[in-house]
Amino acid sequence: MLNYLIYISPLGTFLATLAWFLLGLPTMVAAFYQAWKGRQEAKEVREGTLHSMDCLEFVSPDGGCVNLVPLETLHTLPKPGDVVLLPGHGVSDAGEFVPGAYLVERIEHIYTPVQSKKSRPYQARLTKAVAHVASLHQAMAERV
Repeated sequence: MLNYLIYISPLGTFLATLAWFLLGLPTMVAAFYQAWKGRQEAKEVREGTLHSMDCLEFVSPDGGCVNLVPLETLHTLPKPGDVVLLPGHGVSDAGEFVPGAYLVERIEHIYTPVQSKKSRPYQARLTKAVAHVASLHQAMAERV
């Protein structure tokens, strides 16, 4: 029986090492990657770039965000004086901004430099646009 264990022991060690390389190492690499990605997302949240990056943000006069629209879904940006129909926060009790018509008062464009190897010198791209809007519902309610 003892001779049998002497021959089996190296095989068990080899199989345990192989299992660690096939299962443990990829799991450890994936855990480190997820931790790195979490730190990057936390950094972006602290900088305020994650929430509205690459979006058109509709902002009320008091600074509240009415809606965000991804820039890649837009054909054109609204111009000052345009009336836009926004979904707001819905019609629930917690919804501060109701769906309806909003007047675009002014637009701000925010650009960032392009930092890739194939970019042109001094190239910039539109990162965010902010449309300052006023609700036409409040204006109508004040007239009545």
